[in-house]
Amino acid sequence: MAPYRGGRAANAALLLTRRRGGIGDGGSLTRHNVKVLRGVLLQDNRDFVKVWSKSSKSTMMYENGKIYFENYQNCYSCVHAQPQVLYKLTKRSKLEKFEDALLCQSPLDSTLASPSDQKPSLLALTADNWLYRLSAETGEALQRVYLSSKHKFRYLGWDVSQEMFYVKSVQNKATSLARQAGVTQDTVMHLAIFNVFPLQIVGILEINQKVFGNGVTDVVLSQGVLVVSHSNKSVKLYSFEHIVQRYLKETLTLGKQSPLLGGKTVGDVPFGIPVNIQITDWPPVLFEVSCTNNSVQMGGYPWHYIYTPPHKNHKGTHHICSLKDSTMASNGIQNMNCCSLESDAIFFHPDDSGRILHVGPATINVLKIIGKPNNGSEVFQEFSMKIHRQNNTFRTVEYEDELDLLAVVVTNGAEGEGRAQIRLHDNQSGQLLRTVDLVELWDETFRHELFFDKDTIVHIEQKNTSFCCHVYKLKVTGK
Repeated sequence: MAPYRGGRAANAALLLTRRRGGIGDGGSLTRHNVKVLRGVLLQDNRDFVKVWSKSSKSTMMYENGKIYFENYQNCYSCVHAQPQVLYKLTKRSKLEKFEDALLCQSPLDSTLASPSDQKPSLLALTADNWLYRLSAETGEALQRVYLSSKHKFRYLGWDVSQEMFYVKSVQNKATSLARQAGVTQDTVMHLAIFNVFPLQIVGILEINQKVFGNGVTDVVLSQGVLVVSHSNKSVKLYSFEHIVQRYLKETLTLGKQSPLLGGKTVGDVPFGIPVNIQITDWPPVLFEVSCTNNSVQMGGYPWHYIYTPPHKNHKGTHHICSLKDSTMASNGIQNMNCCSLESDAIFFHPDDSGRILHVGPATINVLKIIGKPNNGSEVFQEFSMKIHRQNNTFRTVEYEDELDLLAVVVTNGAEGEGRAQIRLHDNQSGQLLRTVDLVELWDETFRHELFFDKDTIVHIEQKNTSFCCHVYKLKVTGK
């Protein structure tokens, strides 16, 4: 069937010819294909059927159609009717084990110099401070960089909007003998920041108390902003662009010699990457707020932030304020008044609409921020999804961006013998479109993760020290 334009059906052969020649609106074709897939998914004669399960003693991860087992050593593809082995890596020693990993894919609208840079890859950090770029399809090592012999790196994180990622070291903590002697530990941690398309080092910077103040507990990079959390519950934001422009001592290139290393090669053993971003004074603070659990979120149109003030009388409330001047939005205090043991969660919608999802045990509110003529703002409820059966509880919400659907997990609360149902709602209206009953039990005392990816549902559960992965595929059931 060909897409409709202006009320008339286009000729399918003509569309294929135009597509082969690179002519036409590729975005319209994609949107049409997604609309067709969504229609197929919602047909009465189709249902999600459990097709596969696998257990393991190590953590499992799912991302972009792939399931990773044995600490990223084994990879299964979910594009087939049943998951199939994509690759298995040679077992690594404890010293070489993967500490953390990120999956990355280059933008479709850009062409990179090296063909290998264009391919999807897995960025993996090892216990002995190597950063690997592995082929996401074969596991082949495409590139590797030695980070440092001085600092122990352990965590990876994305700054997606900037096409950057960062590698974070463990925190330096003074020994008991040092504390008894009154010796303070000025250096808290180090961050290594990379551009990802292609893989290239931006720099390594030191996070210390002299510059960022006492009580630093964590640092992340997000949306081009360095976010520093403190033990006094304050969160401070700094412009990473400003930090680089002002404090960059030398531009580094992987595989090239650096004066900061005495002419040695950047990324080689044992020299690694030098600290080339050296902050010598206090950078300007863009924004500061005190909040419970050092948790502050930013988003919306116009820009707002969500936080809970660190006072007992504000417990359970979420405050939505303008980032411009910190004024509270009208109807900006959201409170589910949860009377059960289950807490609520609030976050900006992952569909980039600027809306807010507020998820409670029995209610999910989709909120929207609108600007007011007097430069203020107001929060109003676009729609709400509720549970009307006693003992049923909302557990989690997943957004499927290509189908524009919300997958909401509901459990029936039976201890140890609980059942779970996935409810698929239209993302724009909240309308319930269909339900999927999970076959396996859902024990609410254990940790669960659910992933909804077009025609695939993946449920990963942890039971004590073991993990189990369940995969459901969309099939014709003949109803």
